[in-house]
Amino acid sequence: MKSVRRLTLPVLALGALVLSACDGGGGSREGIWAAGSSTVFPFTTRVAENFSRANDFALPRVESLGTGGGIKAFCAGVGPATPDIANASRRMKASEFDECAKNGVTGIIEIKIGYDGLVIATARSGADFHFEGPDFFLGLAKEIPGGSGFVANPNTTWAQVRPGLPDVRILTYGPPPTSGTRDSWLELGMTPSAEAVPSMAALSESDEDAFEGRAHTLREDGLWVDSGENDNAIVQTLTRTPGSLGVFGYSFLEQNSDSVKAASVNGVYPNFETIASGDYPISRSMYVYVKSAHIGVTPGLDLFMTEFLSDAASGRGGYLQDRGLVPLPAAELEAQRQAVRARTPMTRPEK
Repeated sequence: MKSVRRLTLPVLALGALVLSACDGGGGSREGIWAAGSSTVFPFTTRVAENFSRANDFALPRVESLGTGGGIKAFCAGVGPATPDIANASRRMKASEFDECAKNGVTGIIEIKIGYDGLVIATARSGADFHFEGPDFFLGLAKEIPGGSGFVANPNTTWAQVRPGLPDVRILTYGPPPTSGTRDSWLELGMTPSAEAVPSMAALSESDEDAFEGRAHTLREDGLWVDSGENDNAIVQTLTRTPGSLGVFGYSFLEQNSDSVKAASVNGVYPNFETIASGDYPISRSMYVYVKSAHIGVTPGLDLFMTEFLSDAASGRGGYLQDRGLVPLPAAELEAQRQAVRARTPMTRPEK
């Protein structure tokens, strides 16, 4: 069953009005509701706590459902039965945008809040890993090139993948298919690794769909383990399982640096500078999506977004940086603020 985390601290004020004026969806509720990415969850909860301390509104409800789960709930319609905000560790897909439109959710405001990197980490007491080229694909794909076609992945240790990697069992804990972190891992980790295999690079040129099918299908023999939406649980598992690896967001590495350490990827370690510059290969943007139809109806929603994008929160040295968010450059942060003030709707994604 999917792990769900919810911020349910006591209501700090009685001044919140009830959301009931939106079209569609029955019932009513108090306060702001955000749902989605487990990676964005700690950022949104921190903003929610500061927002409630500074304003006379109910503490926002924040749920960790995974990016896909949060966007699905967000796109279900307009009204108190649906979230005001979707947290996402990837961009909304064209198919999700279309589902929103079908259900009357239009005028969506897309806000980039900062950057994150995906890390592949192990217990601090374990061996050091230095991944490069095709290592991820040859270690974690369900099938790899062999003979005249493809064979079930025969590699059971990292040393079999490439001499020089630690001679430990391939056991990797990572995000499930509903997670935006999983999508990012496939696009930013597995795809370039597969392209580093000459026969896979040729397949990419001749049949993109077939290439993606091979590159994005992870092992099902127990050596890749879907671990739910709780990244903290992966971190705890690494410390209890010697030699195992975990894939999760950089913010969780920052929060647990006393117990886990990151591998390098193509000679680069993840840190604020390498993620912000894009030098670290597995870097990504973090998003929140706001339902414009709920602004002015959900009490405090506009002020909440102002707090989210404030210098104190998302600026360099802000309190979200303390939680592992890599801040946007000042000019880009200001552009996001302008989009919120103008309620600029996002355009349909290309894919």
